[in-house]
Amino acid sequence: MDLLLTTLGFICIIVGVLGSFIPVLPGLSSCWVGLLLLYLTDAVAINYWVLGITFVLMVIITILDYVIPAKGTKKFGGSSYGVWGTNIGLIVGIIAPIPFGVIIGPFVGALIGELLYDSSNHKRAVKAATGSLLGFLASSFVNFMFCIIYLGIFFTIVWQNRTGLF
Repeated sequence: MDLLLTTLGFICIIVGVLGSFIPVLPGLSSCWVGLLLLYLTDAVAINYWVLGITFVLMVIITILDYVIPAKGTKKFGGSSYGVWGTNIGLIVGIIAPIPFGVIIGPFVGALIGELLYDSSNHKRAVKAATGSLLGFLASSFVNFMFCIIYLGIFFTIVWQNRTGLF
């Protein structure tokens, strides 16, 4: 059972790392579930401090994950159309077989969203799309960094308890 929980925990961590860039997948919350599954094994003594601190950080980062792109768009003069365009463009950029679709998609999506909002002001639309893209990239970077930290915690715990787990 320990090996199954460890494997499921590792899968959750990998899904979380991928989810830090792909909005359809859960990001940091999936990583936290991976840590929780590891602590539910008999071989690993539960550490409420680690689980508690990582949980609080996960909640804060998850909230910021929604706030940062919107703030980036608003700071650069954008609307909610730009935020929605960013998210839709990201999904299209992931699915479409184009190079750098993850970066190009959100920018083009935000630009189209802003042009739908106000088609007469192209300069403002480009500025808002840039803000939306920068907000998305900043949010993804923060999420990715914390996912990597959780991955490091996971491997450290597995390494320290390798004799009981394997």
